[in-house]
Amino acid sequence: MLKIVKKRYDIQIAEANKSVSKTFELDKTVKRIKGVLVTSDKDDLLYYRGSQKIEINNQEYFPENYESKLLMSGINVSPNERYYKIDTTNIGNGIIKLSYTDADDGRTTFAAYRVSLYVDCETEDEL
Repeated sequence: MLKIVKKRYDIQIAEANKSVSKTFELDKTVKRIKGVLVTSDKDDLLYYRGSQKIEINNQEYFPENYESKLLMSGINVSPNERYYKIDTTNIGNGIIKLSYTDADDGRTTFAAYRVSLYVDCETEDEL
């Protein structure tokens, strides 16, 4: 039986003007990734300062320096429309690599913040 599940993966940004990379392993039951969304506990810092690279199973979906604001969604968007659709199949090992870069833009003051990558997954129950 197929189910839609939202998974969350976090990176902590503790220093200004630094890059942080982290690798996450998906559950073996994940059969497809339907979309992704980037958010933060400090959305203004993510919006103005952030960029990232996202790879799934060594395939690049968003290149280095892809601006975070292009993967964010506001509250005025329907919850069912918030994810950037990518619709992968054959997840295989299910490895996601997120490389996030914080860069000073002159409009914000740095404070430590969390970056969250939400993944819209289709899973299949194991029998």
